Amino acid sequence: MSAAPSILLLEDDPNLGVVIRDHLVMNGFEVTLKTNGEDGLTAWRASKFDLCLLDIMMPKLDGFSFARTVRSTDRTTPIIFLTAKSLKEDKIEGFRIGCDDYLTKPFSVEELLLRIQAVLRRTHGLAAKADEPTVFQIGKYNFDCRRQILRQGRTQYKLTARESDLLRLLCLHANETLDRDTALREIWQSDSYFSGRSLDVFVSKLRKYLKDDTRVEILTIHGKGFRLIVG
Repeated sequence: MSAAPSILLLEDDPNLGVVIRDHLVMNGFEVTLKTNGEDGLTAWRASKFDLCLLDIMMPKLDGFSFARTVRSTDRTTPIIFLTAKSLKEDKIEGFRIGCDDYLTKPFSVEELLLRIQAVLRRTHGLAAKADEPTVFQIGKYNFDCRRQILRQGRTQYKLTARESDLLRLLCLHANETLDRDTALREIWQSDSYFSGRSLDVFVSKLRKYLKDDTRVEILTIHGKGFRLIVG
């Protein structure tokens, strides 16, 4: 990531978009502002961004559709949704698509900056201790947490930062129970309802990656957390 992180901001309210852009620029970010999803997609394809801030209700191409297009080829660039929609179903759908955070309008610029900084820190993965491994063998899978890569033979998955962080914690607790609160505290820095639902979504994603080895399983330990079984 460069000294001045670059952000693609999609916001169809021109006044709000300019306010957000100006505050981010004042805090050391480079910001490209677009007011509809199609122009945003053109900008994303033309440049490399460190983070995407997406409104959901936009003309031409909505934020969910934009994020799905990005995630079809890019699983690493973090995405934060900025939206007036506060329904639980919308938030869960955002996390299911692969967003890293979700901020409901109205919000303070201070909170937005903190969320951006936290997400950008996570894109580098959780810092491993000196005596902790960074490469794990999970059945017939090889997992490199620093590179965020999961391999099975010739098949390779590029994990998102949160997917990698969660799988790393499960590997460090292999065949033991990983407490939900530990995962939420270390990865989400929050134990809120929506963070908990996001955790469940990411566990489901990891199960899909690992489904081809019957000796490997992520169990839900009700009331406690999760256990990675490696036979």
